[in-house]
Amino acid sequence: MQAKRHYSVIDQFCIEIDQMLRAMTNNVVTTGAPYPAKAIEEQTLNEQQRKHSAGLMRVNHAGEICAQALYHGQGLVSKKAAIREKMQLAAIQEGDHLAWCKKRLDELDSHTSYLKPFWYTGSFCMGALAGIAGDKWSLGFVAETEHQVSQHLERHLKLLPQKDQRSYKILEKMEADEAKHKDEAISLGARELPRIIKFAMTCCSKIMVKIAYWV
Repeated sequence: MQAKRHYSVIDQFCIEIDQMLRAMTNNVVTTGAPYPAKAIEEQTLNEQQRKHSAGLMRVNHAGEICAQALYHGQGLVSKKAAIREKMQLAAIQEGDHLAWCKKRLDELDSHTSYLKPFWYTGSFCMGALAGIAGDKWSLGFVAETEHQVSQHLERHLKLLPQKDQRSYKILEKMEADEAKHKDEAISLGARELPRIIKFAMTCCSKIMVKIAYWV
């Protein structure tokens, strides 16, 4: 994306609305990366297993909605063009994850979280606040977010029904990508966040996980 100075306030507002609507309507911009589960044969899951896998994938889909919003919010207020471009690229890469989770939910005959607008709005505001604090802190927020997401994905890999190898393959690839995003943020000069901020992020994440599994 071009540097933000090339856009008027109205232009930027329209871009942000477009990005939000794309995330809400499963029309997000992606890199076009192949579906990780494409070569994995679908196994028959019983109803309990199917619902459990769907709940986990719904949580991950909601998490990717949050990731889109965080990167959009941070990119909007970032002071450096290079950081804005990094946030935009990361959002596109995370768009792959969003598309994969939605596809898997369709395969499991289930739905995405009904609270997508809430997840997006809250995360966008958090991202913007992190960006306002400065690019180093904003990158620190990215690094900590990706660290917590990686831990969350590790747990989900263990919680998935053993027969659901398609979901496993998706989450495995997502975990590798998140670790890469964390390393990139650190290499760009991310500052380590205070413990209280990390704790608050963990609490918010736990609330989202509990709700999105069912709703």
